[in-house]
Amino acid sequence: MTLVHTGVMANPAPVTDVNRNRQATTAVQSQPTGSIEQRLATLERIVEARSEAQMRMAQQLQLLLDEVSELRGVTETHAYQLSEILQRQRDLYQEIDRRVSAIQAAPVTVPEVQPDSSSTAAYSSDLSENDAYDKAVNMVLKDRRYDAAIPEFENFIRTYPNSGYAPNAHYWLGQLLFNNNELAKAKTHFERVVNNFPQSNKVADALLKLGQVAERENNKDAALRFYRQLVDKHSTATSAKLAQDRINALK
Repeated sequence: MTLVHTGVMANPAPVTDVNRNRQATTAVQSQPTGSIEQRLATLERIVEARSEAQMRMAQQLQLLLDEVSELRGVTETHAYQLSEILQRQRDLYQEIDRRVSAIQAAPVTVPEVQPDSSSTAAYSSDLSENDAYDKAVNMVLKDRRYDAAIPEFENFIRTYPNSGYAPNAHYWLGQLLFNNNELAKAKTHFERVVNNFPQSNKVADALLKLGQVAERENNKDAALRFYRQLVDKHSTATSAKLAQDRINALK
């Protein structure tokens, strides 16, 4: 009886092994769950880091594009201003050449003396056609009194509407008004050069200015029409090159 009792008391040992196996199995089963969560967290951090990097790159790219656009606008502005300066210089040179040619071609005349003229006769206060035109031009070329030159040219055109200087006077007046941004008035005088004096050497320049007026008025179609008219009908004029450049820029 004693031996049997002793054997029965030794049987509980396997219960401990079963508990240990159950704990080990539970630990093994819980281990993969923690690994997946860690992997997901790692993947989320990687995705967030890449997203932030891509966002920074996109912002940097946009900044570069903005800088390029700004530089392009500055370049176009400088090119336009340069063309304006060249245009003014050409106008000045043409006017100087015209005046020199007029002086060289002018006949020498001797004033006729009247037998009964009085030695106390006063000179007339009215300026001659040449003097009136020269006075207006000198205010631009010599005195640089641009605002004061406007009424002088207007007065000349009223007084001598059929003068040989009329197309030049209209052009100069249009240029002065254009510089003051009085576009409607400037356009009127440039149009008169083109329509009323088709044989004048100022027609090509007037067409160029009409195109520039249209550009300032944001009328692209009108600007292209004037520039193309200049290139088609006055292809040898210096202003035709400037017109072609503007056509290429506006396309």
